[in-house]
Amino acid sequence: MEQAIKIDTDNQQENSAAIKIEKKITAAIDIKNTTKVYGENTASAMVALDEVSLTINDNEFFTLLGPSGCGKTTLLRLIAGFEQPTKGEIMLFGSHLEGLPPHKRSVNTVFQQYSLFPHMTVAQNIAFGLEMLGKSKGEVNRSVSEVLALVQMEHLAQRKTDQLSGGQQQRVALARALAPHPKVLLLDEPLSALDFKLRKEMQIELKRLQNETGITFIFVTHDQEEALTMSDRIAVLQDGHIMQVGTPHEIYNHPTRRFVADFIGDINILEGELIDKDKTHGKVKLACGIEVEASLPAQSENLNKKVSVAVRPEQLSIGQVNEAGHLTGVISNLIYFGSGSHIDVTFDNGERVTVRQQSNNNGKQDFLINDAVSICFSADSFQILTD
Repeated sequence: MEQAIKIDTDNQQENSAAIKIEKKITAAIDIKNTTKVYGENTASAMVALDEVSLTINDNEFFTLLGPSGCGKTTLLRLIAGFEQPTKGEIMLFGSHLEGLPPHKRSVNTVFQQYSLFPHMTVAQNIAFGLEMLGKSKGEVNRSVSEVLALVQMEHLAQRKTDQLSGGQQQRVALARALAPHPKVLLLDEPLSALDFKLRKEMQIELKRLQNETGITFIFVTHDQEEALTMSDRIAVLQDGHIMQVGTPHEIYNHPTRRFVADFIGDINILEGELIDKDKTHGKVKLACGIEVEASLPAQSENLNKKVSVAVRPEQLSIGQVNEAGHLTGVISNLIYFGSGSHIDVTFDNGERVTVRQQSNNNGKQDFLINDAVSICFSADSFQILTD
């Protein structure tokens, strides 16, 4: 009996320890039912954001993703205080931001244009904002040294900013924004002016800075690959509405709306009829005649009988035409790009899908245009979409 009691006690201690190390998730930014109308009560009124609600967690790299004009920069400007919401509320770590000017918020912004002072050195540019906040000379010097080390630019501290490359100038802009230790850092497409190679390097650099500082980063971009590469979570926006929020894996592999599926990466969208469903999956008869099982979106109660299903090109493969139960068609186009090929297959009803196929080790091309083939897929390849 004593031994049994001791084992129970040990288990309780282990459970208690597990509870202690479990990190509590804190909301850095909480946006509730927020609307922004430009030119309100005029004939030219334009709704930039419509009843948006969103929670962004502390120590998170969060990305607002969408095409031009979707509202992502407007949302960033509301958080920064450069714009005020028409209605709704925005909170920073539980405190309301309404009416607070930008300089009274523990939020800093890095814009597309870095707006550095060309007549000042790197160190002077970083120090300027701290001096405006009334920091002592000792505090300023310490903070400048810290952020220069963080962005790995100590050796350029005394160089004028107009003598720096684009990537170096961006590092200075980041250092200047990080120096006052804001609770949230806003980044409005800061990589858009960089060339491809430097842009890739700075994506890694930004993620490193976010990890090392623990500051919440809110990043605006229209570049899907950039968002998938850098983010902990992504909000996809369209016409002032949030269409889906999730991890990069969720957004890419389980889009719930047609817009999200079509906007993020390459995808095939096929039409069909929902003939049966349970809590998580539905059976869909595609227009080309084959029945497939597809994952249901989170809100699937009001699905129409006519549905669209999505499948990524890399989730499909090309097989021999005699493989029963698969989609069959004819190769109508083939694009070889070294490590693989994009193969377009057209079905008898005129619908077409693209398959991404890896190259064989022997370098041979197994299929040619006009070959009759079947499309192979796994059970969970297809996803039912909402509009």
